This record gives sequence, structure tokens and C-alpha cells, in this order.
Amino acid sequence: MRRAVLGVFTYVGFAVLLLAWLPILGVVTLLDPRNTRRRGQWMRRFGRVSAKVAPQWRFRVEGTPPADIHRRAYVVVANHQSTADPWLLSSLRWDMRWIAKASLFRAPVIGWLMRLGGDLEVVRGQGASVKAMLAEARATLARGMSLMIFPEGTRSPDGELGRFKDGAFELAIASGAPILPVVVDGTHLCRPKGSWWFGEADAVAKVLAPIPTAGLTPADLPALREQVRATIATELVRLRAAPLPPVAALMAPDMALPAAVAAAMLTAASAAPRPASAGTESGARGDDIGEQE
Repeated sequence: MRRAVLGVFTYVGFAVLLLAWLPILGVVTLLDPRNTRRRGQWMRRFGRVSAKVAPQWRFRVEGTPPADIHRRAYVVVANHQSTADPWLLSSLRWDMRWIAKASLFRAPVIGWLMRLGGDLEVVRGQGASVKAMLAEARATLARGMSLMIFPEGTRSPDGELGRFKDGAFELAIASGAPILPVVVDGTHLCRPKGSWWFGEADAVAKVLAPIPTAGLTPADLPALREQVRATIATELVRLRAAPLPPVAALMAPDMALPAAVAAAMLTAASAAPRPASAGTESGARGDDIGEQE
């Protein structure tokens, strides 16, 4: 029962925000279509606001970004555990254009938001699409704006780190932009791969030290790729071994309202009278059946 009530609450909250944000971002784009920085800022605001209607999710950010993050372009790379990752990573307070597969941009409403937000789409395996994306990505870095890439190319089915592809590292070496690794953990429980439901989880994004690429050549790409992967893998182990901070430290003050509303819904649902049945007479509870997966 609890999971069902929280899930319905979160879906309704997401739907309302999606429909409310679409005209806002549409107006921002219409007024200044070339300003991808401002469009992206509004898109990340949507991510932060909409994450707050999921009381099952407790997000936090650790680490310190580079001092010049607002003035210099970085190729930001993060491991990919879940469709909840963009919501968590929207808490990173610097401007980035995200690179994502083209099919996401065709999704109703959320795909329209991604397009209005100025993110970059690519059809994997289609040469013309890859070439166009790379050209726009290089231009973005040249303007001093960072890129956000998931180098695994797809979500992990179990939260474990996958093999990294070359694209992010090719861009970094070609442009001379440093790599900024970010470790994500816990989101695979927020939205497990293949699931349409919302899980309850504590998730963290940890910003690590940047890795310079100045002076590197394409011959250095494999070593750079494996260095970055090893750095993320090491920190992932450390994060999983560390004790969680207190719940109060995980929840931002503005999470109080959605959490309180969800708690009230749960209280009302649990207080509703339940009809007697053969199952309850024998000691089984009706809501136990709903918890089976």
C-alpha cells in the first residue's frame, strides 16, 4: 500500500510539473533561441524541482567542483545507473549541455523539454547524426560551456560499472578540455532498469578532481579512458562502504512539503477500514500481498 500511494503521488506530481514547465521553457526558448546556456539552466531547474515531488528519493551532492567551472569548459562524465540520474545530476550547479540518444527526444513532453533545453541528440551508429552531434559538441566546448556525457552509453542493469566508450574522451582530447568525473550511486534503486515504478533510495553524486587532457593525442585515449573509469570505480567502492549521513542531512528543507503531503496520504490510506477476509482471519495482511514483486 505504501509503495502504491507514494508511486501515484510521484507520478501525478511529475505530470503536473511537466505540463507546467513546457510553456515556461517554450517562452524562454522563443525569447532567446541561441542562448543554450539559459535554456539549459531552466531545464536543470525542472530537474531539481520535479525531484522534490518524489519523497522516496533522498539526494545529496558531495565533492567540490573546480573553481573555474563557470568560466571554463569541462567534459563531465558520470556512470549511469538509472533514469533517475538526470534528476540527481540536475543538482550540480553549473551549466552543461547533455548528450543523449535521439529516441529520448521523441518521447512526449519530456522529449520536447529536452529539445527546448538545448541538449544534444545522437542516433547511435548513424554516421551523419554522430558527425553533426560532434560538431555541435566541439562548438559548445569552444564557447566555454561544459558537456555532460554518460560514457557507458546505457544504464547499468544492476548498478555496477560498465565498460566505457571512447566518445567523451575523443572530444576531451580534441578540444583540450579537462575531464571532470562524477560518481553516481544509489539511483539504480530509485528507478531500476526495466521498471516503471519508483523505488525508495538514498542517492549521491560525488564530484571528483578534474583530469587534464592538455598535450594528449589520440594515441593516449585508451589510457585516459581506463584512468577515468578506474577513478570512478575506486570512489564507487568507497561510497558504498561509507555510512550514510542522518536522514535530516539528506533531505533539503524544501523537501518538507512533498514529504508531508505524501505522509498525510499514507496516513489516510492506512486508516481506511478494510473488509474482513479469509486471508486476514488466518493472520495474513491484505497489504502484504501488494508488496510482492
